[in-house]
Amino acid sequence: QVQLVESGGGLVQAGESLRLSCAASGRTASRNVMGWFRQAPGKEREFVAAIVWSGDNIVYAESVKGRFTISRDNAKNTVTLQMNSLKPEDTAVYYCTATRGPRLGVPRSTSAFDYWGQGTQVTVSS
Repeated sequence: QVQLVESGGGLVQAGESLRLSCAASGRTASRNVMGWFRQAPGKEREFVAAIVWSGDNIVYAESVKGRFTISRDNAKNTVTLQMNSLKPEDTAVYYCTATRGPRLGVPRSTSAFDYWGQGTQVTVSS
């Protein structure tokens, strides 16, 4: 089993930045995909960004492209989401996620991921 623990959420004003981190522990798989989803109140969980093991294939949701940056450190089993120019519509609970192993390409659906963190709240005030 793999445990994912997020940190770094909080309350910020529009235009400010936050950095989310996720630490994986347990039977972490090599060559997995790690990513972030988010869920706002009353809405479905949506894809934000994901990165493959090597780091050479990254996908972002259109809504965050150019503002968010995902990265990973395989030696430390961590994935990070740097969020700049935050908007009120970015307000949500952010979830770290990981696959059990490699995938073809970079998945963007919740069903493609095997492990989930408990989530961290990000609130952006206008």
